[in-house]
Amino acid sequence: MRWLVMIGRGTVLLLVMALTGLIIYLTLVQPELLRVGTGYAAKIVCSNVFIAGRPAADVLSQDVQAPGNPLLRLIDVEVNEEERWVTARFMSAFTPSTAIYREGLGCANVPDGDVEAARAVSLPQQPPIAGQAGGFWPQGDMLERVTPRLGAVLSNRALTGPGMRAVVVVRDGRIIGEVYGPGFGPTTPLLGWSITKTVNAALIGRLIAEERLDLTDSELFDEWKGDDRGKITLSQLLAMESGLAFNENYGDVADVTRMLYLEPDMARFAASGTLEASPGTKFSYSSGTAVLLSKIWMNRFASSAEALAYPREALFRPLGMTSAVMEADAAGTFVGSSYLYASARDWARFGLFLLQDGMWNGERLLPEGYVAALREPTPLSGGNYTKVQAWANGPGGGSDASFGLPEDTTWLQGHDGQTIAIVPSERLVVVRLGLTPSRRGYRPQTLLNGVLESVR
Repeated sequence: MRWLVMIGRGTVLLLVMALTGLIIYLTLVQPELLRVGTGYAAKIVCSNVFIAGRPAADVLSQDVQAPGNPLLRLIDVEVNEEERWVTARFMSAFTPSTAIYREGLGCANVPDGDVEAARAVSLPQQPPIAGQAGGFWPQGDMLERVTPRLGAVLSNRALTGPGMRAVVVVRDGRIIGEVYGPGFGPTTPLLGWSITKTVNAALIGRLIAEERLDLTDSELFDEWKGDDRGKITLSQLLAMESGLAFNENYGDVADVTRMLYLEPDMARFAASGTLEASPGTKFSYSSGTAVLLSKIWMNRFASSAEALAYPREALFRPLGMTSAVMEADAAGTFVGSSYLYASARDWARFGLFLLQDGMWNGERLLPEGYVAALREPTPLSGGNYTKVQAWANGPGGGSDASFGLPEDTTWLQGHDGQTIAIVPSERLVVVRLGLTPSRRGYRPQTLLNGVLESVR
């Protein structure tokens, strides 16, 4: 009997020692993987609370914990509504990460803890973008009547997919149908993830039209001058053919997750990358490249205030995208790879803008030929990616031809099942937003096919 007591005491002692060691390790070492997890949780909760107006508990459970790594289930958040910040911690105590909200610029991670410096980045006060209640969309809020055939497509969950939050169908410049998931509606700002890359490219197009940028520009950063990175051109960055090394694997502490959640100055981190191939000789999809593109166009302004005001004044206001918020990092660079929130109807406005060849209300906002390049596949990508931050084929690999889709279909794609399909030959835009990780196997090509069959 005594030996059982001794074994029990020994087991308890070992457990106490192990727990103590774990606490010391988490406190002193703060593993980077856990810091990425808490950084991700803080950022996603912050943006959805202060931009989309969603309850923090819903965002934590639905957006952060449900689709992700099991370790994310051990993360909780503290939300300060008055000072507008969110702090996430692992097991309520370890590897804390904070994201702060700045009016008009959304939320930013503050991985170095310098909240004062991050708050010093501010958007100049601007008049609100005027919305119009009267008239048909996109000028107003009135919608065309949904046909029974299209209604059947939009009510088919197999077509709209798991985790769907919004689908909007535009034909001939009008919304002809829309559907929303529970808790979401026409005014809910939704994250586009990498659809943001194409919006960022449109801003570059605006600056090219204003003759502030040129596709042949090189020596784009001071630290690149004097080495082969100085040969990288703006057009090579837009086509993801810069030759810069960048690990886009989201499953671990890779370059992309380090940049998004551990670096206060994302552009500086991305610019420090080395060449793995000569510029213009290799395709490599990179969110770091998109952040570099943000920094390049922002550097063309005399002040950060002018640069921060540009997306709203050059794009969102002309298009009437009243809900759009493009988020900047702690250093004040727009995260042009990933972070734009907008309602599904406003995402549809952007899709319609591209469908109309960069024209809006009779005014040309993008240079002639720019949208054509956005639709033109590059050989180095195997015909999958285009010259200007878009996709020639839909998600999941393979050709759209296997789905019977028109050859001129172009896709804007986000990390978690966000897509905008643009089909000029059918005068059609289909926006599909949600939270649908790729492992669920959903293919929005089937939705597009169903919509096409219903409107022909």
